[in-house]
Amino acid sequence: MISSFEYVTVLISIVLGLGITQVLTGIAKLIQKRNKVIIYWPHLLWVTFILFLHIQEWWVMYELKSFIPWRLPVFLFIMLYPINLYVMAKVIFPESMRGQKIDMKKFYFENYKGFFALLISSASLSLAYNISILKYSLSEQVLQLLIIVCFSFILFKNYSNEVLHKGIALIVIVIMCGAIVVEWNTWLIN
Repeated sequence: MISSFEYVTVLISIVLGLGITQVLTGIAKLIQKRNKVIIYWPHLLWVTFILFLHIQEWWVMYELKSFIPWRLPVFLFIMLYPINLYVMAKVIFPESMRGQKIDMKKFYFENYKGFFALLISSASLSLAYNISILKYSLSEQVLQLLIIVCFSFILFKNYSNEVLHKGIALIVIVIMCGAIVVEWNTWLIN
């Protein structure tokens, strides 16, 4: 017989799988159309980050193995984060890569506001999830709070400075790599 955890995580895994598929398909299209695409390295860092968030969410979802009782409103709340990740995976790439040259720098600056809004939403959902479901304290949510504050500031001030955007993308990847190194032994499934 299937456990309640196994039952509810099937749909979560499907949504995460769809997001990963979007990211990998986007990467494949960039490679396939490489003669028509002008690559912008900060965009590639964001793509890497989104892929990592999908995999990390699938990995940490195992923390819910002992969560009970499962109720539909709680499940719907938990589903919001994977759904948000999927939407991020969808908007990080151009809808179509047909025709003329595709300038990923131009695409990035035309779409960063929507992407940053989704990033703020993800951090907010993560914060609410960690506090309400995992029972973390607010003081343990410094990274989520920083993301919400910093990206809200950039979004509302409408900063389109290329150096700033390059720096942010680089800092996010450095923090991600640092978290993988520092937290390698806590991201453990027994």
